Amino acid sequence: MADRSATPAAERVHIAFFGRRNAGKSSLVNALTGQSVAIVSPVAGTTTDPVRKSMELLPLGPVVMIDTPGLDDEGEVGSLRVGRALRELNRADIAVLVVDAAAGMADEDRALLKRFEQKGLPHLTVFNKCDLRAVSCGEGELAVSARTGEGVEALKEALGHLVENGSERKLLGDLLEAGDLVLLVAPIDASAPKGRLILPQVRAIRDILDAHAACAVVQPQELPALLAKAGRPRLVITDSQAFGTVKGMVPEDVPLTSFSILFARFKGVLESAVRGAEAVSALRGGDKVLICEGCTHHRQCEDIGTVKLPGWIRRFTGAEPQFAFTSGGDFPEDLSSYKLIVHCGGCMLTEREMRYRRGLAADSGVPFTNYGTLIAHMNGILRRSLEPFPEYAKKG
Repeated sequence: MADRSATPAAERVHIAFFGRRNAGKSSLVNALTGQSVAIVSPVAGTTTDPVRKSMELLPLGPVVMIDTPGLDDEGEVGSLRVGRALRELNRADIAVLVVDAAAGMADEDRALLKRFEQKGLPHLTVFNKCDLRAVSCGEGELAVSARTGEGVEALKEALGHLVENGSERKLLGDLLEAGDLVLLVAPIDASAPKGRLILPQVRAIRDILDAHAACAVVQPQELPALLAKAGRPRLVITDSQAFGTVKGMVPEDVPLTSFSILFARFKGVLESAVRGAEAVSALRGGDKVLICEGCTHHRQCEDIGTVKLPGWIRRFTGAEPQFAFTSGGDFPEDLSSYKLIVHCGGCMLTEREMRYRRGLAADSGVPFTNYGTLIAHMNGILRRSLEPFPEYAKKG
């Protein structure tokens, strides 16, 4: 069995536990994991922020367990906690509603079940503390006791059945055959992390190796010499910010794309990103553009999100739009004031989170694109950068 201990959080199954205060959410998370992941106390409202734990949970495999604040929290601060809990609905792959068996189902529980159904979110209802009161369960319901362990193994099995079956998705392995050569272009500048590669580059290398293909990694200035030595590679993948330089180095008959475009495809938002990129041409002075990153990091002087992209957009449009920025889990629910949303590749976000953000933009009528797709469009090579993908073979 493959070692999944280092599986990135964005590619793990996210299981979020919701319910009222003192329903036993934290106790249940601890019982499932066999660890003291969450603080347990008889005091209502002990969990004040979502608590995450990455781990292996058989039979599911790599998961992220999320314990959330109680949905019946009160007061101004309590409302903020409830808001944070509900935001986890957009990140979760599976939701577990935890109900105190002794207290029974409440209005907050019923309202949450409706939210699960509206979002198409796979879910279970778990009646905890069944050792204190017997429960008659229907379809999609289980009786458990976090204290005694009753029903915990059955819950693990039930969660496993909610995970979609099938082979693991590939970032680019489905584009390759054994023996293919892929060239990766990874600029090392002031914005690059010291002493390591970024996740998209690492993930690409692993996919290439899993396909029994070969790869070579270079900075842009070394690419012409490598192309001369290596002959015709199956594919060249570049960091998006180097598109302007690399496009003139790679022969037209060699497929060329970027890590960011690969991730847009991997996360299921490439179609929207392609349509959204065209909206940059309609930007005018004063229009608001939201630039989003899914991770948080110390921004350097050459940061692509806050420095390079705004500069490229200004040069391409000849206008002076207003730019706003978000990072990590922050993403505004009201997008109506923006003319364009430009997102990173989303390597640190789940597919559900990326689709949620794309969906919010669509509901507001705001074009949604991502870094690599927009940069390719502004460099006049978007169609070329889509040619490696079979689903775009008949397009443009």
